[in-house]
Amino acid sequence: MHHKPLSNLLPQAQKRDRGARGAAYLCLAAALGMAACSSTPPADPTAAWSPNRIYAEARDEMNSGAYDKAVPLLEKLEGRAAGTPLAQQAQIDRAYAQYKGGEPAQALATLDRFIKLHPASPALDYAFYLKGVINFNDELGLFSFITRQDLSERDQRAAKESFEAFRELTTRFPESRYTPDARQRMLYIVNALASYEVHVARYYYLRGAYVAAINRAQIAVSDFREAPAVEEALYLLVRSYDALGMTQLRDDSRRVLTTNFPNSTFLTQGLKGRDDPWWKFW
Repeated sequence: MHHKPLSNLLPQAQKRDRGARGAAYLCLAAALGMAACSSTPPADPTAAWSPNRIYAEARDEMNSGAYDKAVPLLEKLEGRAAGTPLAQQAQIDRAYAQYKGGEPAQALATLDRFIKLHPASPALDYAFYLKGVINFNDELGLFSFITRQDLSERDQRAAKESFEAFRELTTRFPESRYTPDARQRMLYIVNALASYEVHVARYYYLRGAYVAAINRAQIAVSDFREAPAVEEALYLLVRSYDALGMTQLRDDSRRVLTTNFPNSTFLTQGLKGRDDPWWKFW
């Protein structure tokens, strides 16, 4: 058997090695190229859309209840239509979509920005109205809980902010289409806050914490004078002052009670029947 000289075999082996390495490099480069392609973010499908088309698509998503899809479309529209009435409309719609999509904090932030940036917008009355509604629905859970825990630290911030937004609307835009509903909600909030204070006062009174009861009843009397709950607040003041032996203040409170509520049943029946959940006052 004849063998080729070793010197003739080495170059061929080297060529084969170089060829194998070259193929491996090509495969690696291709793999890296594929990986790079796979990590490239997909192209923006709205890139070639007109602002009107973006708005139409966003409205369609909102009408179908897909608020999470509407929000990013409206954000794009704000940027592309900046400085136009359509951008303002997009911002207002985005706040509504965020609210309906379960993001009230983001919706309120969007509205605060709108109110700051567009103080002369024809949609300003709606911005105040929507801000009031969001707080009204978001935290008037304050008025629907049923518990026997200490209620003295219960947060009323959202209810008060709701009232302030409605008050801003009704004061600045008395002829707005949203004003009648805002006034009704304001009345509800006032009555609810007053009843809340009286509920807490009653809670303390029944547990013998008369000073705390007096403090909460006085808030109801001074801050919510027209609310129906003031009647019970005055009665709780009479009883709490009596329990503390403060006869002058007791008699003064009784005089105010009988003057403003001459047919009050509290003086004859006391707190009888007042164990119902406090939020049923309406």
